[in-house]
Amino acid sequence: MLNNWLEWHRGTLAVKCDGLSEEQLRERSAPPSTMSLLGLVRHMAHVERSWFRKVLNGEDLPKLWDKDRDNDADFNEVDTASAKEAFDTWEEEMRLARAISAAKPLDAVGDRNGQDCTHRWILVHMIEEYARHNGHADLLRERIDGVTGE
Repeated sequence: MLNNWLEWHRGTLAVKCDGLSEEQLRERSAPPSTMSLLGLVRHMAHVERSWFRKVLNGEDLPKLWDKDRDNDADFNEVDTASAKEAFDTWEEEMRLARAISAAKPLDAVGDRNGQDCTHRWILVHMIEEYARHNGHADLLRERIDGVTGE
């Protein structure tokens, strides 16, 4: 059930971005927010990487999108960012996350800065993370071209 809900939310973000140009994907919500659909895709690539590869699988990886320099670089630096690169990275991070998740029992424990996080907790958190951002994506898409829905 957890994996199915996570997949549904991953797919929902993809649907919210479907059929838009790079310029439309870069459109910001409303000042002072720097949120855009492209920023959300970049952010979720980072989130997938962080929770599944770093926390759950213990991989030592650099942050995506130069987030060591600017923690919000995934959102702030979309004006010249490549949508293809962002979507390819997101797809790859989801592919790797699925493989890690499939290989771990739900009670497997990962470490996030000295805090234990179970695989189950990570899945629930990822569902929450996507659900929250899909709400943002819905508003962004409606603002761009009036499209609404799941």
